[in-house]
Amino acid sequence: MLFRLEYDEGLAQAAYLIGCQRTGEAIVFDPERDVDRYLDLAREHGLRIVAVAETHIHADFLSGARELADRAGAKVYVSGLGEDEWRSGWLDGLDHRELGDGDRFSVGNIDFTAVHTPGHTPEHVSFSVTDRGSGADVAMGMITGDFVFVGDLGRPDLLESAAGVVGAMEPSARSLARSAKAFLSLDDHLQVWPAHGSGSACGKALGAVPQSTVGYERRFNSALSMADDEDAFVDHILAGQPEPPSYFARMKAWNRDGVPLLGELPKPRRVDASGIEQAIEGARIVDVRPWADFRSGHLRGSNWAMGGIGFLMAVGSYVQPGERIVLVCEEDRVEELVRLMVRIGLDDIEAFTTPAELERHARDGGTLDTAPEIDADAFVERLDGDDRHVLDVRRAVEHEAAALRGSINIAHTRLVSRIEEIPDAGELLVHCAGGIRSAAAAAELRRRGYDAVNVAGGWSAMTRSGCGSAVTTC
Repeated sequence: MLFRLEYDEGLAQAAYLIGCQRTGEAIVFDPERDVDRYLDLAREHGLRIVAVAETHIHADFLSGARELADRAGAKVYVSGLGEDEWRSGWLDGLDHRELGDGDRFSVGNIDFTAVHTPGHTPEHVSFSVTDRGSGADVAMGMITGDFVFVGDLGRPDLLESAAGVVGAMEPSARSLARSAKAFLSLDDHLQVWPAHGSGSACGKALGAVPQSTVGYERRFNSALSMADDEDAFVDHILAGQPEPPSYFARMKAWNRDGVPLLGELPKPRRVDASGIEQAIEGARIVDVRPWADFRSGHLRGSNWAMGGIGFLMAVGSYVQPGERIVLVCEEDRVEELVRLMVRIGLDDIEAFTTPAELERHARDGGTLDTAPEIDADAFVERLDGDDRHVLDVRRAVEHEAAALRGSINIAHTRLVSRIEEIPDAGELLVHCAGGIRSAAAAAELRRRGYDAVNVAGGWSAMTRSGCGSAVTTC
């Protein structure tokens, strides 16, 4: 058996390619939408992808299952255990099977068994994996999807907090408690292969280690340790979950109803200094240069986002599908950023320009805007000023622990959906914990016409600079 993890650092998401080397067949679990990666990986090992499986209807990225069915002729395996509104609605005309609890199928000499593990979502299934080709007659591990992570469990609130299904949160948490109790009855030797790692918004305490075992999680997973006390478990698992990015609701619906086929990756054209003004007319500009460079001069109306896990958190929360996108980045980063964006349905990436071309544009008389920023000392001096408002874009749990009296708390990933709560007059002092999330939020607010000022260093710097008398626990 060949086993390969394909990990996306930008979404902290894991897909798995499992292949039978004897028959040359392979299956991919929970693929993202740019499936050429999996096809190339299979070819490298002399395999062809004949099947694709989903643990559940995802909320954090667009599934590549339909894409693999179209491009590779892969048979699709999905859960058939959800209520009608949360079952895959895009299977007509495809070779597929909807699975129930305990259903089995094989790829080559490898057996897979679907195990219903509801809680994160009602239809969620995990897959036990048995390598008959090596002579094994018991499972060696389990693809746990968004059920069991290393050190955590998948959050059960997303149907309500992201998809808007009122009243789903607590029943889902109780389902998750029952799934957790069943998981604890499994053999200690079973390996655990989760769909996410540290940084994912699908849980609150995910570890950075890519895999674990049932025995290890039994001893050290704090959520699992509460499975015998359902009420305590529910309180624990629902407390302190991060606000889901606003694009989660869209991902959930698209994955249920059918992800548009991607085909080839978008290939944005390169724009030099003389063509910048024409290229950005009516477009959404996404600038990923260092914040200091963006702050000193950027194209009017630009969004700013840092790399890594924070990129899609910001861009996915501010940019909508169908908007024409122009990137400001080094040329060797274009494909990386394109791949990230198509994974959440931002496909209309038309052009890019480089930092060097932007500098040339400015030297040739092109207009650049600046992004005001103050340090923590200046922030303290302004606290008592008239017509000023403080916007705290940390998560609610951070704000509840300690915050400035009178500050407005809206997580930076929920800013657009709650924009009417922000005063449209006066200076808006924007802070987070360290100055990064607030920089992205301030850029979006300035794009919308707000007089937003970023607070460098965020909460940690502010509390060192004399804000103590203005701090309250909420």
